[in-house]
Amino acid sequence: MRLIALILFGIAINFASVSSARADGSKEAERAARVKDAIVKLGTGPAARVELKLRDGQKFKGYVSETSEDSFLFVGDDGAAKEVPYPQVKHVKGNNLSTGAKIAIGAGVAIVVLILVFKDHIMAY
Repeated sequence: MRLIALILFGIAINFASVSSARADGSKEAERAARVKDAIVKLGTGPAARVELKLRDGQKFKGYVSETSEDSFLFVGDDGAAKEVPYPQVKHVKGNNLSTGAKIAIGAGVAIVVLILVFKDHIMAY
């Protein structure tokens, strides 16, 4: 009876460790998906500047040249290209403006220009 109890206890421990490993795997997949979404949102090309911090502690500054399903091509400030898998990235920070921000800035500049051009007509009223 004691032997059966020990066997059942061992099996229960085994199942508990397997389920926690699956949870860790899903967390990794979720983290990689968030990194991928952030990279796609920031865009590609030299105008889309990013700072990367990898899980091994390395830090890079540059831009994303192209993206794929499992990784992206990062070009550093030194011009060296490196393929980086999404799960390797710990933190990504972008330094570019969203489309909405660019439109708002453009509209603001246009309004200021119109005010300066038609200043005499505005003062007449």
